Amino acid sequence: MKAAAKFIPIIIMGAMVFNEIDILFAAFIGLIVAVFFCMIMEKKKIGDIMNAAVDGAKDGMYPAFVLMMAYALAEIYTSSGVGAAAIQLFIHLGVTGRSVAVVAFLASCALSLATGTSWGTYAACVPIFMWLSNIVGGNPALVFCACMGGAAFGDNIGLISDTTILACGMMEVKVADRFRHQLVWSLTCVAISAVLFYITGFTMGLPTTTGNASDILGNMPEETWNALREQRPSVITLLEQVDQGVSLLLLIPVVVVIVLAVKQVDTIICLAAGIFLASAFGFATGAYTSITEVMDLIIGGFGDAGSWAVIMLFWAMAFGAVMRQMNAYEPLAQWFVRISKNVRQLLVCNGLLCMVVNATLNEEMSQEAAIGPVIRDIVRDHVEGSEEDIYKLQMRNAIFTDSIGVMTAELIPWHTGVAYYMGLAIAVFPLYNFGVKDLYFNYMAILSVISGFVLTYTGWDRFVRMPMPKEPAVRLKK
Repeated sequence: MKAAAKFIPIIIMGAMVFNEIDILFAAFIGLIVAVFFCMIMEKKKIGDIMNAAVDGAKDGMYPAFVLMMAYALAEIYTSSGVGAAAIQLFIHLGVTGRSVAVVAFLASCALSLATGTSWGTYAACVPIFMWLSNIVGGNPALVFCACMGGAAFGDNIGLISDTTILACGMMEVKVADRFRHQLVWSLTCVAISAVLFYITGFTMGLPTTTGNASDILGNMPEETWNALREQRPSVITLLEQVDQGVSLLLLIPVVVVIVLAVKQVDTIICLAAGIFLASAFGFATGAYTSITEVMDLIIGGFGDAGSWAVIMLFWAMAFGAVMRQMNAYEPLAQWFVRISKNVRQLLVCNGLLCMVVNATLNEEMSQEAAIGPVIRDIVRDHVEGSEEDIYKLQMRNAIFTDSIGVMTAELIPWHTGVAYYMGLAIAVFPLYNFGVKDLYFNYMAILSVISGFVLTYTGWDRFVRMPMPKEPAVRLKK
């Protein structure tokens, strides 16, 4: 009974988020409740508990700097034309009713990787491709899910994604290391999903005549623009750049950042290089006319990160530290170890725990914050192996916490993510009545979640180059 009572802080957080109370306030209340329970159940002094909370928050310093750099880079990418180039790369292809979902999916993948945001990517892509689909005779539900799945791709793997950075911070692994560790698997999911979108369009008998995409933005209904101004105003600048046309050379900063990450360059250096190059291209194309504009964008990015993501990170780290002070997760960890026959099964249990918490809290950032430190400590406390091998296991945990958070956020009908995606789709394209049934064309999300579990459990992850230490190099402690 006492062990179950220690989960009350998480239950309270979940109830607050479910009732649409801001997650920052919910995290604050969760921390206060956790401190109270730690005092009562563990008979610890409040001074010692708060010192532990502060020490936990200190562990978030490096991820906080990465988050601020990432938000600044996203601002530069959006305003300099880099994001517009990612969309334009695909929008001028010969699009048909059968291929529009594939093009929407690939364009969303490119933009989300460039900007690191799923919600921003979706807001930029869904108006374009929903109305383009209407012109060429595509299927609205298919295009809707294509934009969702592509938006999740970059949010799950991108170097400048807040969820990626938070997951890596919780596991104490480098973002660039995780990016390399995950890249082949994620790209494989992209390739298979693109094929499935095309096959579905073929089986639906969608038309193959090419439509004229060049006038789509000019003919977009005023209701669509009003919805974007209200919900994602920064997207307006990006869409105007798409309408005016930008050079595909603006994709060079994105390519450079990815290459640096693959070469194992520190994440902050990668992001700084992206900011410098994108700013230089912005000056070259006339998007910027003074250094003051760039500085304002960077400072604005820092401010946006500090107003939510960084604060959330510190609350999360402090909350996790207090929960560990009262050993709240030890019974759960022991149960996982008892039912697991090997390390792979233990990691699968960690992933299932992430899924349950995400469905409970209905918000992927809060899921990562609540459960990230738990599954990190489960591996540290119950698995033996070299420091290098334990680090690889923590990278796999980082992938689980993030991919399950981001991808299942698009599949759980009552999730806040689904509410956003469906609400914006209805606002910008009122010709179709979107429903829960449409979510399950999201091949990218479904494939990512299922394959993550299957590859980990079976050992087939070696086929997508996700290194996993073998037993007995790593083994469960007796």
